[in-house]
Amino acid sequence: MSRIVVLVGSTRKGGNTDLLAQAFTEGAEKNNTVDIVSVADYKVNPCIGCNSCFTREENQCFQKDDMTKIYEKLRSADMIVIASPVYFYGISAQLKAIIDRLHTPARNEFPVKKLALLLVGAATLPELFDAIKLQYQLVLDFFHLEDAGMVLVRGVKDIGDIKRTNALEEAYKLGASINLNREDL
Repeated sequence: MSRIVVLVGSTRKGGNTDLLAQAFTEGAEKNNTVDIVSVADYKVNPCIGCNSCFTREENQCFQKDDMTKIYEKLRSADMIVIASPVYFYGISAQLKAIIDRLHTPARNEFPVKKLALLLVGAATLPELFDAIKLQYQLVLDFFHLEDAGMVLVRGVKDIGDIKRTNALEEAYKLGASINLNREDL
């Protein structure tokens, strides 16, 4: 079985992003081990760009926060799923802090081969997710990762709005379609 880490960028437990990530997880757990990392459960400071992790022993960040726990989970991940609410055309600030802290040589230890994207936004603009999708594609290209798929949900604002869409079923199906075999990675 392979390991999937779902990075959930919402601080609102039981909110639309949380429900979407949970639906994906329920599908993915049929063939994989899944670990949800919710920003609501971790205290991670933003990267300050000092690059001390490039010279420190074991590429450790000088900041002493919960990012060390997240690094440990990622060291055994074959796939990462980014799940975020979209407040102003970008991922949540809390999730961005985690992603920015991956600017470290330690990331070279991660066996990640695939990436997926789950986004939820209140607006209905067709271009709502364009900036995030561009960043996502740049990460795929730079790290030579395979795109495992996306579930992009517009027009959901209040808790539970996502239940009025087919997004939970779509996320479940995406999760169930992930059948990573560690020997094949």
